[in-house]
Amino acid sequence: MTESASGSGSASASASASASREFFAAYDALLARWPAGTAEIDVPTPYGTTRVHAYGPVGAPAVLLLHGGGSTGAVWFANAAALGAHHRVLAVDILGDAGRSVRGGRPLRASADLMGWLDALLDGLGVRSAALLGHSYGAWIALTYALHAPDRVDRLVLLDPTQCFAGFRPGFLLRSLPVLVRPRAARVLAYLDRETAGTDTDPDWKRLFALAAAGFADRKLVLGRRPDAGALRAPLLVLLAGRGGAHDPEKVAARARAAVPHARIEALPHLTHYALPTAAPAETNRVICAFLEADRDGRTDRDGRDHRDHRDHRDHRDHRDHRDHRTAGPTA
Repeated sequence: MTESASGSGSASASASASASREFFAAYDALLARWPAGTAEIDVPTPYGTTRVHAYGPVGAPAVLLLHGGGSTGAVWFANAAALGAHHRVLAVDILGDAGRSVRGGRPLRASADLMGWLDALLDGLGVRSAALLGHSYGAWIALTYALHAPDRVDRLVLLDPTQCFAGFRPGFLLRSLPVLVRPRAARVLAYLDRETAGTDTDPDWKRLFALAAAGFADRKLVLGRRPDAGALRAPLLVLLAGRGGAHDPEKVAARARAAVPHARIEALPHLTHYALPTAAPAETNRVICAFLEADRDGRTDRDGRDHRDHRDHRDHRDHRDHRDHRTAGPTA
């Protein structure tokens, strides 16, 4: 597989190619901050090829990471080492979003297609079940999938989830509108600086996010209705940004508790929505790892169902043939 570039001589094509090169250079720079031993895996699915960044012991319980819109799977660089101490970390470039996943085959148009893509992705990785961890849009995907395939989701971690328990604040939508309508990189960076003020949000990630917004105008994220979280069976951690502007964190917490009484809900009081997951990673990692490790050897859910049998995926090899892609050229 090789990186493709436009062959057109037009000014617009040249600008597009330049923006693509700049984005992938920033992407690779962020990925270089992942721990040594990280593998790059390309997983074919009926909807296209999905890029996965894999780290941690092969055969350990899997944790699938789903990023927020425009963030790419590289955003988890500050979390991979901690999560990978006892888990096989599988960080996805969500198909249809910016990154190195490539659409092809069946179109992704509705939530059912997105769920089919994740089914195929886990099958392709040889993972029978996994913990799911998602931020923002990725949290909506994670919760929706946990309801779609409850036997494949061991635990669920939602970082400042959007459209899961409450809607967006009108003020947040108004502030976001200019960067959605005309997403120039400088404008998006200024927007992120305002939205993450007072936090140590990583500047390299902010630059990558801005380049993704400006350079991937054809991004097509699948959107759907708010999930009925009351049907959730998996143990749930909701970790909220206490200064989050995207929604009212107290309202989200109250609705999450009402829908999922067994949920563990915590707030990081100094963080904002876009600050996750790169800001204050030590605190974030501590809370997430404690939740993932709690009663790991013999836990039951609120219905008393034993989950230990779902660990059979340790015998599968999620790196199998796809491991060879580590030496292939990048795809665009």
